[in-house]
Amino acid sequence: MTAFPDAWYLILSSRLIPDLDGGYTISTLARARQMTEAGADTRLLTVDPGAVDAHAAHRATFIERGAAAASEIFRNLFDEAVAPAGGAAGWLREAAHEGRADPTLEYRDVARGAISLPTVVDPDWLLSRAPIVIRDRAGEAVGVVDGFGALYRAWLTHVATELRAEDDRPIVVICESRQLGELIVGWGDDEVRIVHTVHTIHLEPPYAADSDLNRLWTRWFDIAPLFDAVLWPTAHQRDDVRERFGDVANDVVAAHAVVGPAEIVPASERDPGRVVVLGRLAPGKRLAHAVRAFARVVEEHPQARLELWGEGAQRAELETLVADLGLRDVVALPGLTTDPGAVLDRAAVYLTTSAFEGQGLALAEALAHGTPVVAYDIRYGPRDMLAAGGGILVPDADEDALAEALRRVLADAGLRERLSTEAVDAAAALTPARAMRTLAGACREALSRARRR
Repeated sequence: MTAFPDAWYLILSSRLIPDLDGGYTISTLARARQMTEAGADTRLLTVDPGAVDAHAAHRATFIERGAAAASEIFRNLFDEAVAPAGGAAGWLREAAHEGRADPTLEYRDVARGAISLPTVVDPDWLLSRAPIVIRDRAGEAVGVVDGFGALYRAWLTHVATELRAEDDRPIVVICESRQLGELIVGWGDDEVRIVHTVHTIHLEPPYAADSDLNRLWTRWFDIAPLFDAVLWPTAHQRDDVRERFGDVANDVVAAHAVVGPAEIVPASERDPGRVVVLGRLAPGKRLAHAVRAFARVVEEHPQARLELWGEGAQRAELETLVADLGLRDVVALPGLTTDPGAVLDRAAVYLTTSAFEGQGLALAEALAHGTPVVAYDIRYGPRDMLAAGGGILVPDADEDALAEALRRVLADAGLRERLSTEAVDAAAALTPARAMRTLAGACREALSRARRR
């Protein structure tokens, strides 16, 4: 068993809502489950201002799907902001100071009226110090806190105090959100270490190593050395960052883990013409590339079928493209699936045409299920995960090369069998046991020295 240091582990996320935020939600929940199974005392913290009943429904769905073990590990700021008799909880009233609402801003009541949040129309709303109004059970203002950062840090202080009263141990925060990282980096608790994960790319198009930074990342790189560890999902991204910015403090390659099936479905028992895609129907996935390339594939392989699993804003556009190309009989958009493993177990090929990824969780799952992969060589993910085999990389955005790779795999049963075997071997680098050893080591190193903040 992986030995995590004796500490409380708080996994901090902006929100966790079923079927929202794609791989981010899946990987955050998986990390919590895997840490718990490895012996870490873990809590999942969220700060979205939804209703208590909505949060309970989300948790029930996660448990039903096996994504979480129990509802007790979840905690939400706005659920805990309300006192039993109504109004703001004691910890929140203690954090407030004298003040009033900003008369130039609109406010909305949340947490059963215990909090009035300002509506800040600004891309940098998270940095606003606009007063957040704290109210008593009668709805009267009892004070304010200065912005979202002050509110979040006050709640974390309350959670830390409560946990230490139960068992006085160090606290490790696994921060899953870049915006939350910016707001809690100034938290002055000496016994807290902050380990910051990375889920996505930091670059703007055309996603070259020297491309402009995504605007939301610019401030983050300034504060990154203050975190006690930074976990990069791929070596490719970590190395790009090192070359451009120098070493980030305690930067570690820590891929998101996947769990394979108990038995791999042999290539010979799969539908030899089935090509599948799993993910959001979103512009960044470039699914029109997949459809256009597949139109060339079916000219030589009329038995082939393409399934685009997922939902998103581009559904209507993709349906129109499928119709315009005369592919309605061979290209399907079945919608969301709660059992991606079953989809992958039937497939001859997993196809990905993304313009960018953080790691590419669906690709990792395909490898774990022994499903051969055809992928564009993009930043980040496919190059790292297919380095040991399991699929074919083609030049980014080259639809001709994409179609040719699909034709090769669909035409050659021996190639599919070889790639399937390589895929399972490649997925061995992505097991929960390996991921937890890496994470435990990063936490151990962080707790062995003073906090960096």
